[in-house]
Formats: sequence, C-alpha cells, structure tokens
Amino acid sequence: MYNFFVDMNKATSSGYVIDGADYNHIVNVLRMKVNDRFLASCEGKSDLCKIISIDSESVIVDIIEENYCSNELPVELYLFQGLPKNDKMELIIQKTVELGISKIYPVEMKNCVVKLDEKKKQSKVSRWQTIAESAAKQSKRNLIPSVCEVVTFDDMLKIAKELDLFIVPYENQSGMSSLKNILGNLRSGMKVGVLIGPEGGFAQKEIEKINFDNAKLVSLGKRILRTETAAIVSVSALMLDIELNFGGEAL
Repeated sequence: MYNFFVDMNKATSSGYVIDGADYNHIVNVLRMKVNDRFLASCEGKSDLCKIISIDSESVIVDIIEENYCSNELPVELYLFQGLPKNDKMELIIQKTVELGISKIYPVEMKNCVVKLDEKKKQSKVSRWQTIAESAAKQSKRNLIPSVCEVVTFDDMLKIAKELDLFIVPYENQSGMSSLKNILGNLRSGMKVGVLIGPEGGFAQKEIEKINFDNAKLVSLGKRILRTETAAIVSVSALMLDIELNFGGEAL
C-alpha cells in the first residue's frame, strides 16, 4: 500500500486534500482512481484513506480508519554521521531511515575528506531531506526523519550530552561485550545517539573528548567496516534489539 505525507493544514473534517507533487504522483504516475486506498501520514500518525474525488489540481480523500498502523520505534535513534565523500551520505540516509532512525546530523570532523562551504551545505541538506522523505514513504514510516544542518564536532558533542545514551563504534575498541550490555539496557522512551566516523576515522583528540557519562565506546567486530557499512550495521543492531524487546510499538 502506498504512503503519502500530508500537512495538517490540508486536513478536512473527514480527511485530507492532497495537491502538488503528491497529486501528480497519485494521478499521473500511479494512475489511482476514485475508491483506491492508501496511507496518509500526518504528524506522526498514519490513517487509511480512500479517494473520494479527483479534480485538475487536487485529490480529496476520506479517512476510513484512523491510526491504521504504527511503525515508529519506541526509542528515538539519532545518527551523527561524519561527512563521507561522493554519494555515500545518500545511501546512509536512505537505509537508516528505512531502519527507523529519527534524526540525522551530518558532522564535520578532522579526517573528513569532504569540505563543504555554506552554499553547498544548504543544497546538500535539502537534497538529503528529499531522500529521507522518499525513504520514509517507501518504508511506511509515520513521520519523516529530519536531516539537520551540518554541525561541527564540538557542537555535536553538546547535543550528544543531552541524550540518554551516546554510542561510538571505534575500531580500536575490542570485544563485543560493551555493545551487548548496551543493547540489553535499552528502554522505551530513551533518546539514543550513534556517532560514525568518516573514511579517515576518528582523530585521537576527538576520541579524547568523548569522555562524558552517557558516552560509550563499542566494537562492531574484528573487521574494519567502511563508514556507510558501520552506520547501517549500528542502526540495524539497535533496531533489531528494540523490535525484539519492545515489538516496535509506538510510544
């Protein structure tokens, strides 16, 4: 079943008005008709809707069943990703959104190969947000995760200190017991961040700054993973543990 995100200001007494790009997709790409059904997600909930009418500019739908499905994790997952080169960030965003990430922060770090000026940062974040929305639609998320503005390493630390838990996969950390213990102590309602280093890895001074109480260095195994692989593996491990222990039930 297709999923579309709608704004609350498009709500009617019985459903929603859909226009713009989604109108074009519904009418001209999918060629949907009156009485066809799809999910309309608005402000974190997804309603089962039926097309009532189609005119030259909008699709009018009625809600058949409110809160039809709830696909969000009961733990908010934040990804802090050291800026990778080429189009790797697009892959990371697409896959981690599918896995349930709540928010993504691109992070400038010492060993990042990529250096973006302010204009490029804005265009990149806009592009990345579009990818997040597309992935959220495909995976039937109830909300669109935010891709935030690019932040410095020090600004990222300020955000991380406010979370319940901050996990840092580090290639020089040995043994999987620390990650196992973390996964066993996750609780519904927590805000959990994951920091992934860029292709060049973490600078030693950056690791030294990760010394606050809620920060935990962990190992992802004996093999060295590429930055995009490490991001997907980390979020996958968290998602799987949450789904198994909490059933993925929404808060």
